[in-house]
Amino acid sequence: MGFRKRKRVPFRSPGELDAMAAAGAVVGAALVAVRAAAKPGVSTLDLDEVAESVIREANAVPSFKGYHGFPGSICSSVNEVVVHGIPSSDVVLAEGDLVSIDCGAILDGWHGDSAWTFGVGELSEADSDLSEVTRLSLEAGIEAMVDGARLTDISHAIELGTRSAERKFGRSFGIVDGYGGHGIGREMHMDPFLANEGEPGRGPYLVIGSTLAIEPMLTLGTTETTELDDGWTVITDDGSRSAHWEHTVAVTADGPRILTTRPQDHNVRP
Repeated sequence: MGFRKRKRVPFRSPGELDAMAAAGAVVGAALVAVRAAAKPGVSTLDLDEVAESVIREANAVPSFKGYHGFPGSICSSVNEVVVHGIPSSDVVLAEGDLVSIDCGAILDGWHGDSAWTFGVGELSEADSDLSEVTRLSLEAGIEAMVDGARLTDISHAIELGTRSAERKFGRSFGIVDGYGGHGIGREMHMDPFLANEGEPGRGPYLVIGSTLAIEPMLTLGTTETTELDDGWTVITDDGSRSAHWEHTVAVTADGPRILTTRPQDHNVRP
């Protein structure tokens, strides 16, 4: 009697994971530089130029630039923009803005992809909670990246992480519908799609070397979004603010390995 081979999330060798981590470190450095430059009066186009210069100085290529025609090296999503905000000289940061920066780089043919959310100056308590809960949901998803788990075990862990944080923070958060993480390697977006909620125990199996970009997106209100006429910018339907955190992660024998590490000599976390 024949049996079907178990479907697996694509996996890489240890050397290939190291190559992905080198690309990821470029992304981490670009994100840190962008955050340092994000002050009131600075435009998101200015931030894009900072990111691109860091990436190119590392002999890497911005993976977003030109991707299906996207014009920037980062996605700069401010306040009610969830993802895919186009860097623009017309979007000028102000005190209290909630900024999500998504960035990707290609080094020696391998991709790194990471995002984080931060405030310009002082954030409101609600916005601060939103970003922190999105980060905690990302951490919950990363912890589920273990050998033998299934794809939706990560989705379920993100959802449980969000609901647990709701109780801790005493407010509700919307898990953005229809967006999520993805496979990654020699291309930025690969199968499988990784939802940010759902039942566990479904989808392909994780094995040693499997790589995924995990990226929860939460809001202070709705789960519903609309893409603007520019074909990229995604906003919350109710105008509520949104946060987005992402890491590229690998399964190893010693547990999850974050491949998009950020320079440690700065006063931000994680």
